[in-house]
Formats: sequence, structure tokens, C-alpha cells
Amino acid sequence: MRHALAGTALATILSVVGAAASQTAGALPACDAVTTAMVGLPNVVILSSALAAEDKSLPPLPPHCVVRGKANQRVGADGKPYAIGFEMRLPVNWNGRFLHQVNGGNEGVVIPALGDARNLQAVGYNPALARGFAVLSGDGGHADKDPANADKGLAAGAAFGLDPQARRDYGYAADTTMAAVGKALIAKVYGAGPQHSYMVGCSNGGRHAMVTASRAPDQYDGFVAIAPGFNLPKAAVQHAWDVQSFRSVNLDIRKSFSAADMTLVAQGVLNACDRLDGLADGLVSDLRACQKSFDLASLQCVGEKTDQCLAGVQVTALKRAFAGPVNSKGEALYSDWSFDGGMGAKNWRSWKVEGIPAWDGYPVIAVQGAASLSHIFTTPPTPVAGTPTALVDFLANFDFDRDAPKIHAKGPAMVDGRAIDYAESAMEFMTPPDAANPTLAGLKASGGKMIVVHGQSDAVFSINDTARWYEALNANSKGEAAAFARFFAVPGMSHCRGGPATDAYDALGAIVDWAEHGKAPDRIIATVSEKNDEVPAAWSKTRTRPLCVWPKLARYVGGDPERAESFDCQ
Repeated sequence: MRHALAGTALATILSVVGAAASQTAGALPACDAVTTAMVGLPNVVILSSALAAEDKSLPPLPPHCVVRGKANQRVGADGKPYAIGFEMRLPVNWNGRFLHQVNGGNEGVVIPALGDARNLQAVGYNPALARGFAVLSGDGGHADKDPANADKGLAAGAAFGLDPQARRDYGYAADTTMAAVGKALIAKVYGAGPQHSYMVGCSNGGRHAMVTASRAPDQYDGFVAIAPGFNLPKAAVQHAWDVQSFRSVNLDIRKSFSAADMTLVAQGVLNACDRLDGLADGLVSDLRACQKSFDLASLQCVGEKTDQCLAGVQVTALKRAFAGPVNSKGEALYSDWSFDGGMGAKNWRSWKVEGIPAWDGYPVIAVQGAASLSHIFTTPPTPVAGTPTALVDFLANFDFDRDAPKIHAKGPAMVDGRAIDYAESAMEFMTPPDAANPTLAGLKASGGKMIVVHGQSDAVFSINDTARWYEALNANSKGEAAAFARFFAVPGMSHCRGGPATDAYDALGAIVDWAEHGKAPDRIIATVSEKNDEVPAAWSKTRTRPLCVWPKLARYVGGDPERAESFDCQ
């Protein structure tokens, strides 16, 4: 099926941007003047527009126009209605920049377009809108709160995976559409297109940034990809591997590892690795050396299980999980993982064994990857009842010889009595086309820049996978990848944020300085986040650390141990 906003329609929208590029930006018109007729873009409907007054709370926001709309309304192959929902926030005092805020999870809802609404620590608590950017946010081409999905419970957020175009939109096509719509809307409203454009996101949003940097690099000047799930279908296979590993300890995986157990592991890592960077400060900067220094078996109980050691079955299960999923031939299906000092954080246990609070009204439990794996990432999709028991059973019975290859499968299938053609596999619509052998040739040729940030204690996507991707990119670039792409590891940080880490940093400011002023970031200064409740009490509340360009790491060279100036990237 050809995308609704393609060919002539897309060219028409892009022509709006081109026609306005040479004009001088005018004043923001009255918000109620921003209507479907005024915008005049094919297949785009403006649903509402209203002025938001200045907000002096944290973070402070300037007066701006909030525009909400839909693009490409259609009926899917599964017989359900679809559209790409979006929100755009247009400041009265615009700085000439456009930021596409790409969101995480299964999407399905429009997150407020603040840039970045959910990951404020990654923009130094100074979101793009507050800086004068025009900001766009979308729902990925589907609404997971569709009443028709109510009976599917936990699986509702992934039910769109039955429709091929919804899969494609979620993977990459909605981003292409929204890039054109966002720029054209700016041109219509301000009388000129953006002078500079950026894309920023975490988790699935980080994946969006990496995919777009590969598929459409010329649409943006810079990309920020945080905790990027660029191999998301493979990472979903890891969910099944984890569940099967941890069920060997306890059939109720929530009881496989207690909070005390994981604190014990994290402390064991620190005991073995904390001083490898020259200072015992509760952070493991030399991650690679740590994997050689730390031996999980050293924590195994000699006799009965106590609070001071792990049972043998726990050690075996954790080793199996961290080695990564394999099939019966021993072929790797995703990635191995690194042990880090942040593994005792709530976020790690939440994603791996315990479950986390609801996001946007839908519970996210330890097996949250089940619905995505069954509905979106395998072909044909395997609808699963949306109950925790059914989802656990799906992962517990996942066969790594029979089922894992389905993330690479495509073709016609009968689903819910409908003949549907899945022309692209999950690995094709979800990952960058050059993910296995990265070059980012288009990004390099266009002069674009990319910053990748990943927490070392991320429980969702392995930092080892990201590090290998960057090292392959650097090898393919003859050692010159840092000229256009840089990767920064964050010791102790959990998925996107949190954990015993200096997890607050301004990646947005860094990418703007690089893309517009040629100031490549050799180090990004990170601080203790004001909202991170897992920072050890012994740390200074003003602790700073340099995040270093991989494979360099922050080594202590003397001075105040709480200040970034006392560390050198080596």
C-alpha cells in the first residue's frame, strides 16, 4: 500500500516550505486564524488552535500557539480507522528553529510538544519551546486508546500492528510525513520555513532519530538519539529470553530477584570496578575493564541463601540473561549486556522483573515487550489476549528457533479472517537500513550531525549493542566517525534517565552548537538531576561529571572529586 501522503501530495507540502524559504518571517498570527483552510495542506486537518499564555512554573514556557491536527486519515487493512495525530507549539517569539520531538514506547498518544516533554533532564531542564523553537510531536500514526481496542487490555497499545501501514508509520513513514507537515506549517504561520531543524528522542524516540538519520538525513541539521532502540525487534526477543531465564528462579518473575538482591549485585560491581577510573565515587567509568574485573560468581552463596549472597540458581539465571538470547545453534539473536553500578536502581528491576507505573493510562509491566513482540515485531502477527498471564505465557513459550526468525519474515498472511500483505519485515520497517553495517553516508554528505547518549545500566536496550554500532560506524568511516556522529555513555544511568548517575545534561544545546557553529562536543557536562531520587546521599547535590566521546572515559586527574574539572576524557 502506498503511503497516503506521498508523491504529488508530499511534493506540494514541500513546495510550501521552498516557496517560503526566501521570505522574511512575520509575526505569529492570531491562533484562531490557524485553520485547515488557512494552512491548506493536502490530507491535513487542523482540529484546534489556541493561545497558551506564558507559564512561569518549571520549566517556564513562553506564550505560544498550540495547534492540534491529523494527517492521512484512512481505514486500515484491519478495518479500523487510522490517522497521524500531531501537536505543534509555535512560540510568539520564534528563534527560527524547528524541533521534531519523537516519542517513546508504542506511542499512540500525542505527548505535549515541549521538546522534550518526558526527557527534560536530557535538555538540561530547558526544553526547546522555552528556547524559542517551534516544536512538533505526533502519535506515530495510531491511537492506542481507540474504544475498539478496549477489550484487548494490555495489548491495546500494540493492536495497530495488525495493519501494515500502521506498522510502517510507526517505524518510519510518519516521521517523513511529519517532517514535511511541520516545516510547511511553520512556513504558513510565520511566512518563512525554519532556518535549522532538529530531531530529539529517547528509547523508541532515539530509534526514530537513528532511523531518520539513515533514511532522510537531509531533513534535519542535527539528531539526538538517547537510549536508542535501533534494534528494537531484537531487543523484544530479549524480553522472552529474560522471562525464561528468571522463571528458572521463580515462576513469578517478580520474585526472582529482590531489590536487596540487585543492590547486592550493584555493590559487587562497584567493589570490583569503582576505582578503575582513578577514584572511588560510586560510578563505573571504565565499563569495558569492569567486565573483566567483576565476577558474578563471587556473590554466590556457599551454603543457604542469605541477604549477603545470591543463590546458585540466581547467578546462573543472571549470567544467562546477560549473555543475550541465542538459538539452538548458538547464534546471537540480540546482544550481550554489561554489568554496571546502576543495576540496583528501581528502573532496572522495573523493566526486567517487577513492572513500572502506568504510562498514559496503560499499565506497563515487566513483560511489556510481549504485546509488541506478538503484534508488531513478528510476521504474521500473533494476537495475544491482553492479560498479564497471557502475556507472560507468550514470552515463556517463545521458541528461539521457531519464533525469533519471524522478526525477519514478511509476506501475505491471514489475520483475524483477513488476507493482509506484510510487505516489510519488522527489521525492515523498524531499524535503520544500514544498522548491520552502518555508514550514515547521507548524514555525512549532507553535513548533518548526530549525538547518541546511552545509560550504562539501561535494562531495555543494551549499551553493548550501541557501542558496537558506533565502533562499526567508526571503522567504516576510517576512524573519522566523530566528524559527524558522537556517542556518549552515562555511568550508572538507567533507561533514558535515573539511577545513581549524573543524568542531567544539555544534549540539545550541544547539537545546536555543533550543527550551527561547528563546535563539536568533546565532552558534555552532566549534573545531578533535581528529580532523581536515587542519587546516593553521600554525593554532592552539585556533582558534575564529563560525559566523554566513546571510547574515551572520565579519569580522575586530581582536585575536587565532585567537579567535572577534576576529570579528563582519556
